[in-house]
Amino acid sequence: MAQHNELGEIGEQIAVDFLVENGYKILERNYRYIKAEVDIIAQKADVLAIVEVKTRSTDHFGNPQDFVNPKKIKLLLSAIDHYVIQRDLDLEVRFDIIAIIYEKNNIKIEHLEDAFLHF
Repeated sequence: MAQHNELGEIGEQIAVDFLVENGYKILERNYRYIKAEVDIIAQKADVLAIVEVKTRSTDHFGNPQDFVNPKKIKLLLSAIDHYVIQRDLDLEVRFDIIAIIYEKNNIKIEHLEDAFLHF
């Protein structure tokens, strides 16, 4: 497996652990719909949190969250529309980013709630 894929898997597990520690229930991991993949779908109270995880070994080239582009956002929106309709959910939907810098076992986590409002 490529090193960046391993880093991504480590980051997703760190994000899952972080969410669980903060009262979220993990509903799905790596949910796929057509060309979209949603890293984490979690619920806390009446909020369905759609979480994109971005993990980098350094912020030298920018913050991890800066690498979520409009194409990815469009794919996520499509996937979640399908997810909510198929399950007949009546929850507030929020799109978050968990940005992780994982550098020599030093972990920095930033949870950006409603992150897509800033794009």
